[in-house]
Amino acid sequence: MGTNRVQIFDTTLRDGEQVPGCKLNTEQKLIIAEQLDILGVDVIEAGFPVSSPGDFKSVEEISKLVKNATVCGLTRAHKNDIKVAAEALKYAKRPRIHTGIGTSESHIKYKFNTTPDKIIERAVEAVKYAKTFVEDVEFYAEDAGRTDNAFLAQVCTEVVKAGATVLNIPDTTGYCLPEEYGAKIKYLKENVIGVDNVTLSCHCHNDLGLATANAIAGVMNGARQIECTINGIGERAGNTALEEVVMIMKQHPHLNLDTNINTKMLYALSKMVQEKMGMFVQANKAVVGDNAFAHSSGIHQDGVIKNRETYEIMDPADVGVTESAIILTARSGRAALAYRAKNVGYELTKDQLDALYPEFLIYADTKKEVKDEDIHILMEGHNIP
Repeated sequence: MGTNRVQIFDTTLRDGEQVPGCKLNTEQKLIIAEQLDILGVDVIEAGFPVSSPGDFKSVEEISKLVKNATVCGLTRAHKNDIKVAAEALKYAKRPRIHTGIGTSESHIKYKFNTTPDKIIERAVEAVKYAKTFVEDVEFYAEDAGRTDNAFLAQVCTEVVKAGATVLNIPDTTGYCLPEEYGAKIKYLKENVIGVDNVTLSCHCHNDLGLATANAIAGVMNGARQIECTINGIGERAGNTALEEVVMIMKQHPHLNLDTNINTKMLYALSKMVQEKMGMFVQANKAVVGDNAFAHSSGIHQDGVIKNRETYEIMDPADVGVTESAIILTARSGRAALAYRAKNVGYELTKDQLDALYPEFLIYADTKKEVKDEDIHILMEGHNIP
């Protein structure tokens, strides 16, 4: 893997599925996993095998199905968790066990009621045990975002010695600012012994709306894996949105970062996940929302009609959207009305447009949106064939 390649670790089927009301059955998980594999994600976190028989079965069946991506199972730093995950992953072409433990002062003191030295001991033991089953072992330092950097580097150094291949640095509570998270990744790049032989990974939550920004700050400072979900679905306020980080890297070539993602599948896969999970994204959601390429302001519409790039930094086709949408409302101008009228078969002269436009505004004020059938009614009222 070149230094500019960022691996995409998709956890839609694990962290994403933890959202209340978004439970998927095995059949639904298999449908999504197959599409994720075709999309080009590098890793699919298929579930938490020890958590339930259903999750074990899903991980096992996904392991049989996936052809290209690494299939990953989550565990705690418990031997039984790790053993069960290894059993669920036995059919995977590229299995990975994802194990770890909390490292922040809060977790050590209140969650585990233990000492920093004991945390390191448990982390090393978990990685070593996982390594007896698979070669690829990812270690997560839960609540790394609020963990002292020096201690975090110490933990990471020890698990690298124990055989970890990936170091996951989660901002579990979504607390970090991008500058802080980027600096944390940079610190680890400079202070973890053996870091050049492993992959640093960003796993950011969206509690303060900063998951995408933090993940990008992470890869700009040396991380080479982003853990994310379709539509940013996930625990509490969600996770880093896959479609957002992928398109940020694509639209900013100066970052010299790229992925293996077929971006033309993003919109369709977003819709599939929404339907399967019953969790629908807001219309103004970046990249895949219904209004992401829709324009209703007259000034914007005129600019887009003349040249799409005046108000669109992405080509809709790059994410699988057929075309930009010109939405007619009372805020629309003459150019938008003429454009939409032409799309449904009316070539308006300037005089016809000038005569029609005042009536259009009155009509539009009574509706949220003027649709194609409304255009026909307006034309008939003016006897425009």
